[in-house]
Amino acid sequence: MSPPGRPKGEYRSAEHAGSSMTPADLAPRYSSSALQDAVELALGADGALASIDPNHAERAVQRDMALAIAAAIEDRSALVVEAGTGVGKTFAYLVPALLSGARTLLSTATKTLQDQLFVRDLPRLRTALNLPVTVALLKGRSSYLCLHRLGRARQDAHLPDRFAVRALAKVEAWAQTTTSGDLAELDGLDERSSIVPLVTSSRENCLGSECPEYRQCHVMKARREAMLADLVVVNHHLFFADMALRDSGVAELLPSVEVAIFDEAHQLAEAGVQFLGTTLGSAQLIDFARDMLAVGLQQARGLAPWQELAAGCDHAARELRLAAQGEIGEVRGSLKLRWVERSGAAAFLAALTRVAEAGEAAAGALDTVSEIAPDFVRLHERAVRLAQLAGQFGDRPQAGHIRWIDLLAHQARLVESPLDIREALREQMAKSAKAWIFTSATLGDDDRLTWFTEPAGLDDARVVRLGSPFDYRSHARVFVPRAFPKPSDAGHADAVARLAARCATALGGRTFVLTTTLRSLQAVGAQLRVAFDAAGEAIEVLVQGQGSKRQLMQRFLDAPHAVLVGSQSFWEGVDVAGEALQCVIIDKLPFPPPNDPLVEARVKRLESDGRNAFAEYFVAEAAVALKQGAGRLIRSETDRGLLVVCDPRMATMGYGRRLFAALPPMTRVDDEAEAIAWLRELAGVAAV
Repeated sequence: MSPPGRPKGEYRSAEHAGSSMTPADLAPRYSSSALQDAVELALGADGALASIDPNHAERAVQRDMALAIAAAIEDRSALVVEAGTGVGKTFAYLVPALLSGARTLLSTATKTLQDQLFVRDLPRLRTALNLPVTVALLKGRSSYLCLHRLGRARQDAHLPDRFAVRALAKVEAWAQTTTSGDLAELDGLDERSSIVPLVTSSRENCLGSECPEYRQCHVMKARREAMLADLVVVNHHLFFADMALRDSGVAELLPSVEVAIFDEAHQLAEAGVQFLGTTLGSAQLIDFARDMLAVGLQQARGLAPWQELAAGCDHAARELRLAAQGEIGEVRGSLKLRWVERSGAAAFLAALTRVAEAGEAAAGALDTVSEIAPDFVRLHERAVRLAQLAGQFGDRPQAGHIRWIDLLAHQARLVESPLDIREALREQMAKSAKAWIFTSATLGDDDRLTWFTEPAGLDDARVVRLGSPFDYRSHARVFVPRAFPKPSDAGHADAVARLAARCATALGGRTFVLTTTLRSLQAVGAQLRVAFDAAGEAIEVLVQGQGSKRQLMQRFLDAPHAVLVGSQSFWEGVDVAGEALQCVIIDKLPFPPPNDPLVEARVKRLESDGRNAFAEYFVAEAAVALKQGAGRLIRSETDRGLLVVCDPRMATMGYGRRLFAALPPMTRVDDEAEAIAWLRELAGVAAV
């Protein structure tokens, strides 16, 4: 069937209410094909999806996206699609991919989204379309139980604490029944648990075919299944880790794939920068020391001074962390330091030398026992690599790369990385003719989506922008107070908290406050509690850090009246539909921190090319982040709510027009009284 207004045999991206349109020259006509006809039929009002979902509704924007993807699959071309909330982009890319019969690699942002696709979305579609498609899930090594290291952990008397002992017992019981070895199956095991690195492998400590458990290896089983599947679900981290290390199985898989789809593509560039780089961290040294001590005492006791060698590595790790930290006090969250802030310091250079010496000493001892067991061969390679990395970071960085230091609460990491994924992705795309499809709800704020396409090297890709089908003008309001302290003013955080308290009181909770920094997070959270206590309001304040993201979200949903204050991790990947969330407050415009080493390097590169770094980088980054944060508000056709941006610059500066244009077409309100009246109206409707 053909949609109304489109002659059979043509495809054109159509205009919709709330859409941001692709210019005509970016939306060429395509000849109809059997694939496009099948896609239209499946997504239609009486199609396959409607047969399994009584609530399925035919959406023109979803159809247009799916047809554009079908055309790219047939042409083996590159396509970038920005699809607003409510388009239904997951099915829009899965339906043409499955119906095409092409072997497909599907990459998404997180392991959680991988599981959602594999466990929920793909089985439903496979049933609806009645296709005998084989699907596989492939994650990184740290997601799978390593039977060899489980056996070692069982013998190790140096478990960190009683919680680790309990967790190990739980893992051992589960290991007897699991067929996949995927730790996500194990309820109650926090992925941050100290037991996880003890029962999983890494590229450095995996014994490969020398492992006594190789035939039962869960990682190898997952890779074999992936090689045989029609569609394989991976994540961005795995994709780029493999590109850098050839160690995840993707390198074997990619040449045989005809279609590569990247969902949540706005996270692709940062994942690439993280995994295409080189890292030397204090945690690496400590992990190595722990493994060397355990294996040495178990398999070669008395043949080398294992405790002394491990202590040397631990001491070197501590020196590296302290030298990197310098005069900085306690670190909460994470902090990036410029390389030049430490690279010339005598203590820092001495710490690198100490790392090299500890690695060389360990390598020498391990070499003498390498014939006893394969574990010692891998440990020797790790020791040599640590010494080499210390030497590498003592020299100049590669051309076109940037170095910085990541400081976390209990560790330091030295990082060298390319500034973007442009060259790496282009190299992959040049290797074979396949369809490359990139999609997200937020990929930029101009017609070419240059925020995403330029650093990804996708200048020649076809770009399609599809707005949300939701009625934002009727259902959403946006308020930017003009008479408000500037973000640089000392009283800004308190003013944000007071305004948030007034909004939440009018609504009866049901509010998110999204902050751009951890410092603002704590200040706003504390002041909100003071404000509610003073007013006698029984509204619970939940602050990021009081529990895991999942726990906080569950508490927010369960509480009768609550405000959740969150920083970066709550700006995206949070889906609260309905009346549970009707107000989102953003403390200030999310410009990138100008003193971040990566930001500085990217700005320097733009300015050296004679470009306007503020307009092309800072405003573009803020527009994308603002769209992400605002996207938490309206998640379904019936949702209604208020967005508040507590930054008067958005209302008074020239670039504010660009930021307003980047948001969905919400109705603007000019004063707080009007905003509060809207919230009271929503509260009244919710109470009925």
